[in-house]
Amino acid sequence: MTEASARERLDGVYAEVVRRNPAEPEFHQAAREVLETLAPVLAARPELADAALIERICEPERQVLFRVPWTDDSGRVRVNRGFRVEFNSALGPYKGGLRFHPSVNLGIVKFLGFEQIFKNALTGLGIGGGKGGSDFDPRGRSDAEVMRFCQSFMTELYRHIGDRTDVPAGDIGVGGREIGYLFGQYRRITNRWEAGVLTGKGLGWGGSAGRVEATGYGNVLFAAEMLRRRGEDLPGQQVLVSGSGNVALYTVEKLRELGARAITVSDSAGYVVDDKGIDLELLKQIKEVERGRVRDYAERRGGSAVFVPGGSVWEVPADVALPSATQNELDAADALALVRGGVKAVSEGANMPVTPAAANVLRDAGVAFGPGKAANAGGVAVSALEMRQNSGRESWTRQRVESELATVMREIHDLCWQTAEQYGVPGDYVTGANIAGFERVAEAMLAQGVV
Repeated sequence: MTEASARERLDGVYAEVVRRNPAEPEFHQAAREVLETLAPVLAARPELADAALIERICEPERQVLFRVPWTDDSGRVRVNRGFRVEFNSALGPYKGGLRFHPSVNLGIVKFLGFEQIFKNALTGLGIGGGKGGSDFDPRGRSDAEVMRFCQSFMTELYRHIGDRTDVPAGDIGVGGREIGYLFGQYRRITNRWEAGVLTGKGLGWGGSAGRVEATGYGNVLFAAEMLRRRGEDLPGQQVLVSGSGNVALYTVEKLRELGARAITVSDSAGYVVDDKGIDLELLKQIKEVERGRVRDYAERRGGSAVFVPGGSVWEVPADVALPSATQNELDAADALALVRGGVKAVSEGANMPVTPAAANVLRDAGVAFGPGKAANAGGVAVSALEMRQNSGRESWTRQRVESELATVMREIHDLCWQTAEQYGVPGDYVTGANIAGFERVAEAMLAQGVV
């Protein structure tokens, strides 16, 4: 098979994805971003073009959609939708987070689950790809309301998960509080202490040190490796961080630890620029304890911090950008602004925050670009380490977990770099990540037959 015929085949697969999954633009985008990079590997390894491997990878093994009724504090019955897409289990049990946010729909969950296949494969830790969630919005809800929702959600979900079947974790809107309520209901229904059924648990009941921080930490470590390949070091760099949730907070923390300076954070109302560097303790107090907004941070920080309503955090000149909020938050205009501002590297802390057009702008300008399936794999990597601890009834030290995380992120970076070089696109982390993840999954599927 030539590369030209491989591209023709992949274009046909993509057209079929769009036909069979109408009105799911995020899933279409995720599929296209992978498929358009696979022609070199299909030409070099024609056995991976057989047995409809690509078509099967693009079709979830199972999709679960269910009703979630719950009662708010006023006694009113509410109804939300629950989702779990179990995409691919060739390498191990399905693994991927649960997202509670009003934007969640089947297409969003499928895009996230599809990305998770390749992200999990890159870790080398024996986990398949899946994702789930609900259009429930925990923001502004009382603890009692969140608990009742989580209990209703798990009353349906429990029959589809297990430590050797499907292991959910947290994502946007699902933190330690929600994981606790979900685990408690699972334990109540099943009458089993099955610690490995959920990850992101509390340290006192089966959780792993370093799990909360892992996605943000891992992205910073990946960005540092990209800079090192360019002959530069992370210490002393000025860094733009978007978002102000879990990923952003611990991105800021790891940047400070490694000697770089995060100067921005954001939320849906606008962003803050702090020329002295983000005060992490103040930001954590406002976001984690008070559940406040970044505007509050600027008001309490004083003269060095300015809140900019609306606008784009990417307008601020800096050396490195780490988008850590949500999908498609950085478009082509933003990418051009980053290039004008002197950015050297962009690494995705969120899932697919950079649009395809923006990625092209960055590539054409010679900016190192780390795709989320590689750069933000630290969260799922430590989730897999949590599963390993649960299976052995062990509890590792924070130092051991962080050491393991650093090793995984370095190996992912090197695998992406080497794969890109092998297939003739040196320095292209997107192609390297997609091909490396695809090869691992496709080889396992090929060995296991038509299932």
